[in-house]
Amino acid sequence: MKLAVIDLGTNTFHLIIAEQHASELHVLYKTNQPVKLGENITANNLIIPTAFKRGLTCLKEFRAELDKHEVDVIKATATSGVRSAKNGLDFVEAAKKQANIEIDIIDGDEEAQYIYEGVKCSGAIKDKSLIMDIGGGSTEFILCDEDTLVWKKSYNIGAARLMQRFFKSDPINEADQQSIIEHLDEELKALKVICAAYKPKTLIGSAGAFETFAGMISPKIDVAKISTANISLPAYTELASTLIKATHNERANMKGLIPLRVDMIVMASLLTNYIINSIDIKKIKLSTYDLKMGVLQSLKV
Repeated sequence: MKLAVIDLGTNTFHLIIAEQHASELHVLYKTNQPVKLGENITANNLIIPTAFKRGLTCLKEFRAELDKHEVDVIKATATSGVRSAKNGLDFVEAAKKQANIEIDIIDGDEEAQYIYEGVKCSGAIKDKSLIMDIGGGSTEFILCDEDTLVWKKSYNIGAARLMQRFFKSDPINEADQQSIIEHLDEELKALKVICAAYKPKTLIGSAGAFETFAGMISPKIDVAKISTANISLPAYTELASTLIKATHNERANMKGLIPLRVDMIVMASLLTNYIINSIDIKKIKLSTYDLKMGVLQSLKV
């Protein structure tokens, strides 16, 4: 039985194909493309024509891979970039017509649930933890321990969204940073209240920016071959400070920083710093398993 998951993120489209043997999943193929579907989305809440076209081109390429692997079951999920766009349904219809891919637009609650299921498979959850998944359009937070999902919520504070609204200087100046902090103060009130009661000490970063943090801190780590890793809190703090103080050109020349994340990593760093400082986090872990793995688990028969 061959299963495939397509994750249509605001920045990146992912495809993962796996084969199920008994209850085990073996990944056969993985790829992603920096589609930037959410480019300039905050201006008019629309997927702009060039991004629309990039998205469809990518899905046609994914369809060719699906056919080549003779996949039995396909689930394509779209998150913040599609669900918040006025022409999101137009994109879904075009994907069905041009690439023969049916897209399920999932809400923030479902997105957080799938992220939790994916992270749980990584083995990263060992105690009271706060999972954080920084996307382009939204960021999900999940409070949990080894056995229980306690609370989950999706916020429209993804890295691309924050960047388009607040990143007006190079390097980012104190005024822009303060605007972001004030915005997060307003948005994340409920998160801070529940965390004050639950007191998680471990922050688990789900893939994305946290893979970049881990790789830049420990270049020997091959994130493609691990499910979880510890990220040194002092080393992260030092890296985040370097990234925030750097200009675009300086970051573009940093080893381990892919072009898509050159600017968004600043937003991810500010957001992560905010959480660490607001919630008294003592330990950071990476889970390379995220929404895709959670969706894949749900397809098992």
